[in-house]
Order: sequence, then C-alpha cells, then structure tokens
Amino acid sequence: MFDVLIFGGGVSGMSCALVLGSAINKAYAADKKIGIFTHQKTSNLQEALFNNAYGIEPGTTGADLLIQSTTQLAQKYPHVIQLPNEKVMKVEGSYPEFTVTTNKDIYKTRSIVIGIGWTNTFAIEGLTQYVEPHKKAIPEKNRIQLKNQDHKVAEGIYVTGTLAGWRSQLAIAAGSGAAVATDILTGWNGGNQSQSHDSIKK
Repeated sequence: MFDVLIFGGGVSGMSCALVLGSAINKAYAADKKIGIFTHQKTSNLQEALFNNAYGIEPGTTGADLLIQSTTQLAQKYPHVIQLPNEKVMKVEGSYPEFTVTTNKDIYKTRSIVIGIGWTNTFAIEGLTQYVEPHKKAIPEKNRIQLKNQDHKVAEGIYVTGTLAGWRSQLAIAAGSGAAVATDILTGWNGGNQSQSHDSIKK
C-alpha cells in the first residue's frame, strides 16, 4: 500500500515527488511510502528549450531536465520509488484505498496525484468524468484540465500542472507540483500547515 502515487515524470510530477521526498526527516512523513510513475515519452519537455526559467542554465533542454530530475530524485531521496515505463490505465476505488492499474501491474494507494499534461487524449478509466475544457488555453488547441478546487479533484485525488488548469510554463508547473506536495504534507501532519525546506544553517 502506497501513501501516495504520482502519475507523470514531467515538471509538476517530479516537483511534487522531490518535495515529498525531502520531508523524510519529519516525523509525520518518515514512514510514508511514496511512488511516482516516471513515464516521460509524451512529456512536453521532450522538445523544450529553456532560456527564461529561474535557476536553470540558459540553453538547457527539456530532455536534459527529464534525465536530471529522475537522477536527482534517485540520489537525494532514494526512498521515493520510481516506476518507469508504466502507463496508468485505470483508477478504481475511493479514499483511502485506490487501485491503480497500469499496462504492467496493479497497485494500491491511499492518494493519487495526476500530472500527465493537458492533451485531449486523456483516457485514464475512472477519472474521465472530471475532464473539462482547459480554461487558460487557446480553444482551437483542444486542451483539457481536470475539474478541481485548488488542485483537489476529490478526496485523495490531486491534479498538478497544466492538467490542473495552469498555463504551460515551467515555473508554474513546478510550483503547482510543490503546492500539492505541501498540501499532502499538511494532511500527513494532522492538518497543521507544512512545507519542507533545506537550510545551510547548522
């Protein structure tokens, strides 16, 4: 049983995983089982080039970031389980027990985070009822989002990045994923507002 499974290894999903992983030393997060499906083949980052993203060396490609982010997660927070090359096909159940079926296996989890992009080919069985037209995209592009209130789709179901209704901008997607992570941490902390920071101070 996972405590949270993240769908998508792009900007928002990896940002969520990194923040959750970094909370390992907090008592309320120390025993949590976190997983992320790092399927990246359809990520918009595959063709991206960054010259205007805060903290990222100009000229960095999205393809490089995809590799760097999974490496960073594995090296800094190896307790976060990466599940590569699996595509989520179906979600069944409700909070606090969902069953997630991929093209390779079946998993149990208490919560899910969906961060797989805004294309209108979204077809995860059990979640399609939440699909609606994207409110901040050009209509002719037929982008979609999931109905949500401040990233929350339903109890135990969160959405991040462009699929949450945000515009396609790396900094926005990263912030969206981090915001969901802190919401989950707050839940794990009994509703007390929480975040996870590192510090150079001793």
